[in-house]
Amino acid sequence: MTEKSPLTRGEMADHIVARLQQAGASMRSAFNEHGRVPSSFVDDLLPVDMAQAIHAAFPDHGRMMFKNSIKERKFVAAQMDAYPAILEEIVYAFQDPRVLYEVAAITGLQALQPDADLYAGGLSAMPKGAYLKPHLDNSHDGARARYRVLNLLYYVTPDWREDFGGNLQLWDQGPKGAPRTIPALFNRLVLMATNRTSWHSVQEVKRDQTRCCVSNYYFSSQSPEMAEYFHATSFRGEPDQPLSDAIMRADNALRTTVLKTFGAKVYNNPHVYRRTGEDKGDEPNRA
Repeated sequence: MTEKSPLTRGEMADHIVARLQQAGASMRSAFNEHGRVPSSFVDDLLPVDMAQAIHAAFPDHGRMMFKNSIKERKFVAAQMDAYPAILEEIVYAFQDPRVLYEVAAITGLQALQPDADLYAGGLSAMPKGAYLKPHLDNSHDGARARYRVLNLLYYVTPDWREDFGGNLQLWDQGPKGAPRTIPALFNRLVLMATNRTSWHSVQEVKRDQTRCCVSNYYFSSQSPEMAEYFHATSFRGEPDQPLSDAIMRADNALRTTVLKTFGAKVYNNPHVYRRTGEDKGDEPNRA
């Protein structure tokens, strides 16, 4: 870490646990609502000054990885020791065993395990023009030993409004239906299941401002659907984008086939937290 954080992950986890316990019943009811992508959210997760301090510590875009394609446009970061220590503390506060216990009670998901390597987790920053097309998160961890079962999104941009864009969209009837929007409001935590039907996207950011998010994924050795499956991250075009949709579907099929066949031999996702002394060449496949 570049400095000592004035707030520890344990202190942050104390607040997260207390808030989840307060909102647990309503969150559990929302998460289990029939006919939609399992999801729920809670506002006022942390004291306002804590949430503001997290936002103020976010790195400049030039210090993050830029992902820019037909599928997505955003800045991401996972090498947490390169940034102010408070950012690493909040990321790992969500991996506190007490937080996992409360999340499991809300979602009903079994044998939840956090991801210390931050495989696709960490930080995301989405300035004006950024977006994320409808997609399914890849089904497994890098070693294909565990299923990715839950996404935790903590939004920290003060005074963010729904009309600014950058909001989470859940495609409950699939990418040809109509999305349900969860605004990316300040100090809001969203829980969202990740499985074979949890299509989601992020609206294009319309505001000349950056929407900042702290992300975590939870994994489990148990399939969330009680049946084995595997897929790479799979994107689709929106209903009015048939050409983009056709291109993305072909790309999804190709990448899933290649990863099933060759795995780490052909792709090594750079979006992980590598501790000092780790041999980058020995990292497992994290596609």
